[in-house]
Amino acid sequence: MASHRRPKQPSRTRVTVLTAAAATAVALSAQVSAHAAPTPSKKEDVKAQVDKLNEEQEQAAERYNGAKERADQLRKQGGELQDQVARGQEQMTQLQAGLAAVAGEQYRTGGIDPTVQLMLTADPSGYLEQAASVEQATNSQTDALKGLQDQARRLDQQKAEAAAVLASLDETTKDLNQAKADVNKKLKEAQALLNTLSAADRASVLQGDGRASRDSVRVDMGALPQASGYAGVAVAKAMGKQGSPYVWGATGPNTFDCSGLMVWAYGQAGVSLPRTSQSQGNVGVRVPSLAEAQPGDLVVYGSDRHHVGMYIGNGLVVHAPHTGDVVKVMKADAMPINTIRRV
Repeated sequence: MASHRRPKQPSRTRVTVLTAAAATAVALSAQVSAHAAPTPSKKEDVKAQVDKLNEEQEQAAERYNGAKERADQLRKQGGELQDQVARGQEQMTQLQAGLAAVAGEQYRTGGIDPTVQLMLTADPSGYLEQAASVEQATNSQTDALKGLQDQARRLDQQKAEAAAVLASLDETTKDLNQAKADVNKKLKEAQALLNTLSAADRASVLQGDGRASRDSVRVDMGALPQASGYAGVAVAKAMGKQGSPYVWGATGPNTFDCSGLMVWAYGQAGVSLPRTSQSQGNVGVRVPSLAEAQPGDLVVYGSDRHHVGMYIGNGLVVHAPHTGDVVKVMKADAMPINTIRRV
């Protein structure tokens, strides 16, 4: 008959050890959980991607602005050269007509030397006077021929210059269209990401919800240092456009991109700035540091200088951030500064 044994019970010592081990495991697990990076929410992930796309869109927009500025210059230059070619062609035609008349006259006179013709004249008393006139006419013909040759060379040069400018314009137009396509692509990608969020989260991302580096900063206008001269006018004009929408490629008066706001504000003060943030990063004189900045200075951001704002004092700039945002004030060091320029 089989015997039945009671299962051996764990000793009190073993139970104590197991309990302590379990407690230690739980404590370690809690510590790991406490120190592990929190998983980003979908809204935060979308926001990070949208911010990156907005920056890339700004880069493409500044490429577009540069290509457009270049295309406008080439178009103007090409028009002027074509006008010069047209005028040169008209002068050429007149010179050719004059020489043709001379050649026809020589043919009608049988090619007799003008001096011989004068010697046979019935009025010998006028010989010397007429001889001087013939010599003058001959010299005029020589000058006309030389002028025709010079004009032909100038015309060929103008035509070559016009052709080169038009070829450059064609290449620049391709760059312009590509930059425009890049901008629209980035905007479409950003919008597609935003559309994956709820209406509330989408609004929160678009408004920055207090975490974006370019978020608006409250400004005590009375505490700002007062700028004078054209810099003071530019600051006042730019600050007066707070709330105006960002539109890439726009230079005001109601919509702006980052460099467009600078162009418009300084334009109101009678100062002409180049169109792009990259070119604006070379104007005037360099300011060594933010601590030495004065109201009206241009603060250019990014290793590629794709963004620009205007210093207004107290460590702040006014700028046009990106698509979906408006002209507003941010901390001047909220983004990596490339250079500061005093216009």
